[in-house]
Amino acid sequence: MAPMRFMTWNVHGTFNLNPTFDLEGVCCIIRKWSPDVVALQEVDSRSRSDDPFAKLASVVGDHRVHAKSIVTRDGEYGQMLLSRFPFSSVPEIVDVSYREREPRRAIATGLLTPFGDVRVVATHLGLSVHERYAQARALASLVKPGRTVVLGDFNDWFWVKSVRRVLAQVCPNRTRLRTFPARLPLLRLDRIYATPDSRFGNVWTDREARAYSDHLPVLADIEMEMSSADGRGPS
Repeated sequence: MAPMRFMTWNVHGTFNLNPTFDLEGVCCIIRKWSPDVVALQEVDSRSRSDDPFAKLASVVGDHRVHAKSIVTRDGEYGQMLLSRFPFSSVPEIVDVSYREREPRRAIATGLLTPFGDVRVVATHLGLSVHERYAQARALASLVKPGRTVVLGDFNDWFWVKSVRRVLAQVCPNRTRLRTFPARLPLLRLDRIYATPDSRFGNVWTDREARAYSDHLPVLADIEMEMSSADGRGPS
């Protein structure tokens, strides 16, 4: 059985790379790799005449959920989770904001896949060490014991009170690609984590994506074990 393909990408480029948020370019990069699940961060409709949330909704499949953390008169800002597979439960939008800092959300849901139910948590964490540490602990509480994938922009580059250290307790498998800044990637801000029963196959990024954002995407093919609850035993 083919592995599931996951993708995470912070799509709202800064440093004048993507001042008008090139929707078609973003969609082309996603379609090129045909992922099963995509987490997108920094989707921004503010000061636009069109709706990026609506445009991106159909780029993967028929199932999507958005978490809009900022809503203003001229638009909205937040993240999306897109899936080729239907949700097995109503998606949760979890507030992981920290004190008076920028509002942050996590999307948590189950997916009905050929492997059975797979738990997915998508997020975009804050910029300060203490903020991320508190948010990482909140994320860890959303992880199920098996077949869970956590993905997003974790803004995590220090080891002290790091997101990696917290999530390693429940999701020890992770990607390690440098994604920021896209022109000359130095930091591993964008990652995909998984529980021990989920094995990473190919892991890669796409340098062409640097034309559309200051982050590179992370893609991973992940093999999921069948659980006894699915009636088919381990794969």
